[in-house]
Amino acid sequence: MLDRMREHDVVATDGTRIRAWDTGVGPDVLLCTGLGALPGAWPAAGARVRGWHYRGTFGSARPDDPDRIAVDDHVADAVAVLDDAGVGRCVVAGWAMGVTVAAALALRHPERVSGLLLVAGAPGDAFAGAFGVPGVPESVRRALGVLSVSALRLAAPVLDGVLHRVPLAGSLGAVLRHDWAWYFTLSLALGRTPRFDLRPLTCPTTVLAGRYDPLAAASDVVGAAGSLPQARVRVVPNTHLLPVENPGLVVAELDALVRRAAAVREALLLTPRSPGAA
Repeated sequence: MLDRMREHDVVATDGTRIRAWDTGVGPDVLLCTGLGALPGAWPAAGARVRGWHYRGTFGSARPDDPDRIAVDDHVADAVAVLDDAGVGRCVVAGWAMGVTVAAALALRHPERVSGLLLVAGAPGDAFAGAFGVPGVPESVRRALGVLSVSALRLAAPVLDGVLHRVPLAGSLGAVLRHDWAWYFTLSLALGRTPRFDLRPLTCPTTVLAGRYDPLAAASDVVGAAGSLPQARVRVVPNTHLLPVENPGLVVAELDALVRRAAAVREALLLTPRSPGAA
């Protein structure tokens, strides 16, 4: 698991104070974690992994405008983190709902993304993959997902009253001390993002799906990348916590993707350009 994190604050384009972090050494990798997941849940890799905590969580401030929590706001925060670190282009990884952010970053700023690792999540329309029981229509799954999270947001005061009193320290204690109403507000805003069409992507892409994932059906995770000829797709016997359950696989696939991205960059540098090329 990632450890010895260095944290500092970055100011987003709308003035929101974002808590950025980085750890490790090696090639730069930007990690878009799942909502509510701490970076420590991600396996240690031979890379300098960096990222940020979503607005209003784990030290990042809430925006003055509470509506500034759409996917474009998270993408802007990701770009601010890269700019602050002086990273022009790198491999980007997304886990769970972080897949939506990672995919949006690659589509909106392809010049910043050299490779894309999507783990246990679909690129938008996240609730459509919930309750992935065979035979349940996508529209029903989507409605159940939205209704479930909406109900949990209403129950947030009860969750706060119970979970905030659990005497746990460390990462798990920090997760339990969420402001749960805000967490479910973030989840609804990001989960309702429409499904992205990934066909414009040209960077090397790897997709990992959990066969037993109850929150992101493997068919949804894999289907979104089915149109990408450059995508490597694996369905493995894991759940939504794939990076925790199978860290060796995630590290191996990330390392391979970093090498693929570097090889593509080197090939492009060595390819002669036509006289009329800009």
